[in-house]
Amino acid sequence: MFRDECEIEVRAGKGGDGMMSFRREKYVQRGGPDGGDGGDGGSIVLYTSDRVNSLLDVGRRRTYRGDKGRPGSTRNCAGARGEDLRIEVPVGTEVCDAKRGHVLRDLTELGDEIVIAQGGRGGRGNSQFANSIVQAPRHHELGREGEVRELRLVLKIVAEVGLIGLPNAGKSTFLSRVSAARPKIADYPFTTLEPQVGIAQVGDYDTLCIADLPGLIEGAAEGIGLGHQFLRHVERCRVLLHLVDVSAAANEGRGGQGPDEAWRVIEAELRNYEVDLSGRPNLIVATKCEDEGADEGIALLEAATGHKVFRISSLRGDGLTELLTAAQKLVREADAAEAAAKA
Repeated sequence: MFRDECEIEVRAGKGGDGMMSFRREKYVQRGGPDGGDGGDGGSIVLYTSDRVNSLLDVGRRRTYRGDKGRPGSTRNCAGARGEDLRIEVPVGTEVCDAKRGHVLRDLTELGDEIVIAQGGRGGRGNSQFANSIVQAPRHHELGREGEVRELRLVLKIVAEVGLIGLPNAGKSTFLSRVSAARPKIADYPFTTLEPQVGIAQVGDYDTLCIADLPGLIEGAAEGIGLGHQFLRHVERCRVLLHLVDVSAAANEGRGGQGPDEAWRVIEAELRNYEVDLSGRPNLIVATKCEDEGADEGIALLEAATGHKVFRISSLRGDGLTELLTAAQKLVREADAAEAAAKA
């Protein structure tokens, strides 16, 4: 099962109490204070890993608690520090404050980590308060409480290429032909209810990470259907492949709505989303071109978009190599533009 959002509470460990003690040893008079410091409490750390691709396991627990620091001991022995609690999350996890709503950290790279709740500091023992005036202090500190946070974790799939389009546009079939991914494929809408990611081979050495995202419907930007659960995954994709079914059967299934209108529906949703996605580099792809009535649909689509339309047939394998090569070129251009902007 896939899960891309959850809320958890994290409680870092309390620091250990400082010790109040005086040295008591035979033949040693007035040994003086020897109370040790308490150990710091364990912190809560979030880190990314390639071993997980969902927030399912993280969301199964409501509260995460860090280890407490141990109290100080006699002979100036400090207490042991509490162990940090490390929570494994997938790459692309956005860490938000659940109460205030702002983003604390965006974990977009493998190996990223953040101390999200700091452990409490251990209290000082009475030996720390000794000085030339107060040589036998009877004062020590208690350990401090660790930080407590309410977190909202949101996973946004990190992929170079995202597949968008109306339900049954042929996205899952395309991904299954160009990669080893095996998404569910059926002749009814909304067969894809969660993102599927596959790696496609491009040429002899290059690869593309492609995400098959759940189908959009009109009003998705306002939360209709899968709504924002789908659109937030598009934010991470460098390039979008807009797949449009141009077969005659698709027109009938859309109530006579042509491929040009199907393209306009998705473009409107990308513009209306809280992050304008309409300017993202994209390629328009006509799918199911093996259908005899596809030529008419392709002509309508080209007239509406004013751009080149890539023709593919995932069933027969036509046009797939050309499309992947063009997508790889756009990804490289997007990477170069990002690197130049950071320079």
